[in-house]
Amino acid sequence: MQTPDLNLLVTLDVLLTEGSVAKAAERLQLSPSAMSRALARLRESMNDPVLVRAGRGLVPTPRALALQQKVSQLVLDAKTVLQPADMPDLETLVRTFTLRTREGFVENFGLALIDRVRVEAPGIQLRFVQKTDKDSAPLRDGTVDMETGVLGKTAGPEVRMQALFQDRFIGVVRTGHDLSDGEMTARRYAEGAHVNVARRSRVTSPVDEILEPLGLERRIVTIVSSFATALSIARSSDLIATVPERYTGNLRTGMHSFPLPVEPPGFTISLFWHPRMDADPVHRWLRRCVREICTEQSVTT
Repeated sequence: MQTPDLNLLVTLDVLLTEGSVAKAAERLQLSPSAMSRALARLRESMNDPVLVRAGRGLVPTPRALALQQKVSQLVLDAKTVLQPADMPDLETLVRTFTLRTREGFVENFGLALIDRVRVEAPGIQLRFVQKTDKDSAPLRDGTVDMETGVLGKTAGPEVRMQALFQDRFIGVVRTGHDLSDGEMTARRYAEGAHVNVARRSRVTSPVDEILEPLGLERRIVTIVSSFATALSIARSSDLIATVPERYTGNLRTGMHSFPLPVEPPGFTISLFWHPRMDADPVHRWLRRCVREICTEQSVTT
């Protein structure tokens, strides 16, 4: 069976509304001859005259009259489908969003985000899950709505991103630690006892790569997999933790933080999402909330 020309639905709707080929042509910005040809195609497709002469005007056939309301609704529904989605009422919307983040994000930015969502959209639930790698598969398969982190080589080429803030590594020790007083030199920093953060098999960090040409090497006592764990150990020992400054702001409360005597490259924390969610109005609203909160928190850090 040949697929009908769905454009003829718009033609039929206008013809039945106007009851005139000339007026229908004017409304659709067609020539009268083009409108007559469209009416001929309609008659052939429907096997019905659609409009017939009655005096000087045209009147719809019984079938066309019976279909008029249905056709009008179909055209209206089609226009709605093809238009940008409207923002639903956030105050009554019920929906869950899953955010995939590294440790530290929820502790530093999560509470402000939760509070804002509770005020503007109390029916929205935020679900935070731990980010253990940079694979974009969870974004692609829809198990995650958005995630934060540093752009990695394994990120899918289709993934959308927007920068949230710039960050850098700093040193952190417990209050009263020997390194909390006096000038911080590269040698003094390197010779201290360190808790290192390494995921998977990687042990060295950008800091180690800068220390090596200086003939220095950190004395790493223990290795952990998260910055939160490193700070917890440093808080209760003489070990030095090297962590991102803004990403761990609240986790370092009550500890002594200091700029590193060497300067590894800074990095950008970004927000990532899949393009299929790009135009979703509620997803866009939540992305804006994340950006604004991260900007506000970064400025006050």
